[in-house]
Amino acid sequence: MSTVETGSAQATPERTTNPLAVLATPWAIVIAVPLIISFLDPSRFDAIVGFAAAAFLGTLPYIAFAVILIAWLKAAGAEAAIGRAFEGRETRAIVLAALFGGLAPFCSCEVIPFIAGLLAVGAPLSAIMAFWLASPLIDPPTLLITAAALGWPFAIGKAVAAVGLGLAGGFIVKALTAGGLFTSVSRGTVRKGCGCGPSPFDGRPVWRFWAEGHRTDIFSAELRANAAFLAQWLALAYVLEALLVTYVPASLIAGLVGGEGLGPIVVSALVGMPAYLNSYVAPPLLAGLTEQGMSDGAAMAFLIAGAVSSIPAMAAVWSLVRAPVFATYLALGVTGAIVSGVLFQMVV
Repeated sequence: MSTVETGSAQATPERTTNPLAVLATPWAIVIAVPLIISFLDPSRFDAIVGFAAAAFLGTLPYIAFAVILIAWLKAAGAEAAIGRAFEGRETRAIVLAALFGGLAPFCSCEVIPFIAGLLAVGAPLSAIMAFWLASPLIDPPTLLITAAALGWPFAIGKAVAAVGLGLAGGFIVKALTAGGLFTSVSRGTVRKGCGCGPSPFDGRPVWRFWAEGHRTDIFSAELRANAAFLAQWLALAYVLEALLVTYVPASLIAGLVGGEGLGPIVVSALVGMPAYLNSYVAPPLLAGLTEQGMSDGAAMAFLIAGAVSSIPAMAAVWSLVRAPVFATYLALGVTGAIVSGVLFQMVV
């Protein structure tokens, strides 16, 4: 799920018949902000637009690679390979679920029927939790976009944190289940989300997808949809970053989340939880915050907490499982964010 917003880019762009709704799209904001600046603060117009344009153009190679990769995974049917990771022994399933969580080419709504299928066939909750924790944190596009905005140490650190959080969460849930908790897991209903979610066990991946016409069509459709999705959100992210760097005093950021102690990391994790920033918008904004004085550990904690507790990620969990499982998911997420921030700060 990566995460969109957890994960991977939404395969089918939203359509609306309401003309007013167009005003709330990322592109409308991208166009409106420079126009407003040109009227209210014309002396900074060139600097803001130049900053945003240069940052966006610098990210284009990463966007292109990410779009091609996610379209290939979709056309090949990689979901089937990921689904089979949950079969077999529980310990093996936890490990594979945490590893594959960062590769899952799902949008936020697609992960709902995928996990529902796993629950229906009796996959262990521990493995499902490992996947659920890891999936919103990283996917191929998020990895590349994070590297472009914050550098490869951040991107690799977030990927390691995703797998580590998945493994820790999976084995903790395994221990809790063995102790008698989570006797009732599912809510008993399956919500279909956007209707585009795959069955976790149907079919086999076809990595040389170009030999089959319908898979080539899927590749083309995914290529176009993901390119449009990533372009609009990254354009918005870099415009917001330009505003942040220009107008927010560095002393304010440094005072809240600067420094080397535990406090800024905890604050960033707690702020990141309710802050809904998808995985494509957050890295550029955090790049601006780190330039203003935010510590690296605090930035990592914000990235992790925001992805795990984003609205789509929480909706996926709440729609399928009972309150104790949902509470455990959030507790593991915020704790993992703080621990990841502390460890990243120490390493960096």
